[in-house]
Amino acid sequence: MDEEKAVYNTEMQQKQQSDLARRSRYYQSMLDTSLLEPGVPDYSTLNPSYIIMIAPFDLFGYGRYVYTFRATCQEEPGCILQDGATRIFLNTRGKNDSETSPELISFLHYLENTTDEAAAHTGSERMVRIHQRVQKVKLSEQIGVKYMQAWEERYYDRMEAKEEGRTQGMEEGMDILLLKQIRKKLAKGFTATEIADMLEESEDKIRHMAETIEAHPEMDEKELLEVL
Repeated sequence: MDEEKAVYNTEMQQKQQSDLARRSRYYQSMLDTSLLEPGVPDYSTLNPSYIIMIAPFDLFGYGRYVYTFRATCQEEPGCILQDGATRIFLNTRGKNDSETSPELISFLHYLENTTDEAAAHTGSERMVRIHQRVQKVKLSEQIGVKYMQAWEERYYDRMEAKEEGRTQGMEEGMDILLLKQIRKKLAKGFTATEIADMLEESEDKIRHMAETIEAHPEMDEKELLEVL
């Protein structure tokens, strides 16, 4: 909270996830709930709030270092909903240097390279102070600061493993289907060259599969896939 009672919630995002925009919405709701007193709430007491998400990738693809979102009216774009809520996405790999504060650019670049040299290279006293604080946090065994909670890391690791398994399963399924097609066409007397042309696959790949099928006629497609 700053001197004017505005509240800031800053998050570092190391991995690119498709749900970051909705996650910022969740953070906003959690922040607002924490600012209200129990009982009958007085919504006028809600502080101005800023959700700031910093990421080493461009979530929106426009090459900007800063993306600022406030609610506006679709019918009257100049009409801003004065609810005091702002969500900001910072991209450490922006490209619009001429439109962005040099100190902010230095800070965002520093986040990807938190070394003494990088901090000194910025020429900013504020950046040097930030770096000194970062070094203290890194050295402290009592301050448990992490960019991502352990449970969240495990969740995304599982999601990535599941996605890799799904992709691998799809690839294996396609290869099994291809083996079945090759086996049928070989039984009809087609050559590897002819089969490759019919299936629009590389001749080397089809020839290798055909030779494996002919060498192991007793195997089914799953067993052949293991041999390949």
